[in-house]
Amino acid sequence: MSQFSELIHQENPVLIDFFAEWCGPCKMMSPILKQVKDSLGDSVSILKVDVDKNQSLAAKYQVRGVPTLILFKQGKQLWRQSGVVQKEELINIINSNK
Repeated sequence: MSQFSELIHQENPVLIDFFAEWCGPCKMMSPILKQVKDSLGDSVSILKVDVDKNQSLAAKYQVRGVPTLILFKQGKQLWRQSGVVQKEELINIINSNK
């Protein structure tokens, strides 16, 4: 848990994808997140958190549906959305929070 706290306290935005292996929409997010990372490079960190393996973390952030995307910067939650988010929308959100 403390490792997670360190990760979300970075200077650059950190996008967390709370997902589950059995979730169809979560599988759709994977290539979208890869495209976002390819577009933005080192200006953003993207981390995937399996809610089944990290139930306490999912509970802490009240993740009730997957996928849930949360954008952090310096430990603050800046944006959050459940469901599939398209590449352009994600890039705009991240760029507006740099």
